[in-house]
Amino acid sequence: MKRALITGITGQDGSYLAEILLAKGYEVHGVIRRASTFNTDRIDHLYEDVHEQGARLLLHHGDVTDGTALRRIVETSRPDEIYHLAAQSHVRVSFDEPEYTADVVGIGTLRLLECLRDYIEHNEVPVRFYQAGSSEMFGGAAAPQNESTPFYPRSPYAVSKVAAHWYSVNYREAYKLFICNGILFNHESPRRGETFVTRKITRAVGRIRYGLQTKLYLGNLAARRDWGFAGDYAEAMWLMLQQPNPDDFVIATGESHTVQEFVECAFGYAGLNWQEHVELDPRYFRPTEADHLEGDAAKARRVLGWAPKVDFDSLVRMMVDSDSESARQEQTLLSAGHLVSLRGSSAK
Repeated sequence: MKRALITGITGQDGSYLAEILLAKGYEVHGVIRRASTFNTDRIDHLYEDVHEQGARLLLHHGDVTDGTALRRIVETSRPDEIYHLAAQSHVRVSFDEPEYTADVVGIGTLRLLECLRDYIEHNEVPVRFYQAGSSEMFGGAAAPQNESTPFYPRSPYAVSKVAAHWYSVNYREAYKLFICNGILFNHESPRRGETFVTRKITRAVGRIRYGLQTKLYLGNLAARRDWGFAGDYAEAMWLMLQQPNPDDFVIATGESHTVQEFVECAFGYAGLNWQEHVELDPRYFRPTEADHLEGDAAKARRVLGWAPKVDFDSLVRMMVDSDSESARQEQTLLSAGHLVSLRGSSAK
């Protein structure tokens, strides 16, 4: 049985990846941060009591800012594959918390790579490593972007991801480690965090539909992004680590849409006029913007045999349906006098 270690297992990508690996027969270890509230919603449906014989999902408390904890987790889990997904991944927030973002995204990756190098050296076992890159690294570069496009980061988050990318390349070349960089363009799902623009839009659509709110405040509607389905992209992560040689891959759909197009699609699917509900708020504009991100995933198609299965319209409808069901449940409880929010309850 193969063993995989996932940092960021409680996030959108981590939950889909854990599903895929468990279905393939892996023993899956995940790193979770200690919190005073439950933070495992996205993987609760995968939970197995560790006291039960044969449990294959095992969680470890740790943080990428704590190198000692990372070393202990790697030694304990003894992984064949490591998928490094943990990050402070909100681009706008990275302008407000640049030092924290750099520590988690950039130096956090370096800490884990050092753990990997030491573990392999001392135990003389092969381990394959996946580093989660981002299309934000391309930033101001002309579209479409592929593996040969120079990076031009436009946010502290993107700069930190570029650092993590080059740390990974350096460790691959210096120590002959099997390390792959996946440069993933925007990928969404009903499990996307509620503060990210796509989920913010579809959640607002559901709540407006059921009378729970009337307005949606957004920033730059003209920004263009290449949006795909997170479940498809998690499959690409696994495929990268199954290749005979490590390499870097852009994962994208090859088409881009503006934020306004996403808004129009989501509101139109629900039978709503977006112009009656959407207002601009300058607070949501970034100091520097990546205006047009559109990926060229020809290499992934050729080498990995990977292609996206969910198209743009289907993705938007999937998210609207999920958030509409959550809003319907919340409205039902409110009507019955229960002041309880069911945020994200149908997003599993």
